[in-house]
Amino acid sequence: MSTHKIGPDSTVLADCLEVPGIGFLPVNAFVLHAAEPVVVDTGLGLPDRDFLNTLGSVIDPADVRWIWLTHPDRDHTGGLFALLEAAPRARLVTTFIGAGIMSTERLLPMDRVYFLNPGQSLDVGDRKLHAFRPPLFDNPATVGFYDDRSRTCFSSDCFGAALPTADLATGTDVTAVQAEDLRAAQMLWASVDSPWVQLVDADRFRATVEPLRAMDPETVLSTHLPPAVGLTSRLVDTVAGAPGLSPFVGPDQAALEQMLAGFEPGGPAPGGPA
Repeated sequence: MSTHKIGPDSTVLADCLEVPGIGFLPVNAFVLHAAEPVVVDTGLGLPDRDFLNTLGSVIDPADVRWIWLTHPDRDHTGGLFALLEAAPRARLVTTFIGAGIMSTERLLPMDRVYFLNPGQSLDVGDRKLHAFRPPLFDNPATVGFYDDRSRTCFSSDCFGAALPTADLATGTDVTAVQAEDLRAAQMLWASVDSPWVQLVDADRFRATVEPLRAMDPETVLSTHLPPAVGLTSRLVDTVAGAPGLSPFVGPDQAALEQMLAGFEPGGPAPGGPA
């Protein structure tokens, strides 16, 4: 993991995960340096990641007051319970559904949970965070937020894209990716992460996108995209084109066996079965 500051108010805890055949998927968590500091998501739970140590290079975990879980998928919850222990005054922001999903793995300290639904706001001392449901999502508990002080939108999985290299995926600026390449990668990610979008009415879906355009954030911080500054209109236009996308279809068993054979020393035998 690496860290980089985005303006005076936000720090990205950047990581990525290679997805065979697709690319390197950014997996970001964030710190919002409010009067009551907020950690947004807690990264991957893989054994070689140490979320708490990386976070500690940015802020003393004991100073964290809020942990905003945009949704309880495993790439967002890796350091959650370690952080709850290290940040005894922090409260966990989630939804009723989010808490229920988390509790199927490990019981949450419910006296530290703070339920917040889309359309509601959270006061963190020097600003309010306005909760909303992103137009693209893969979990019913998904809630992003807009910080009107820094004009930053934390969009959870929405706007994500798998990128060609790990350096691009963990980069400080999404403009390092060519615009057309980025659009194609975002459309692919939408088909992977939100396959339901093929079924929706385009006009009704765009009605969920337009509030983001009206919000007009200066910065968009997505879990699965490098920071995007000054690109909101382009990002919104891309997402608005998602209805009707064909859902992603992954490799089948024959393809898996071929990939596994390629991992063997020397690869598959010449003329042998694929």
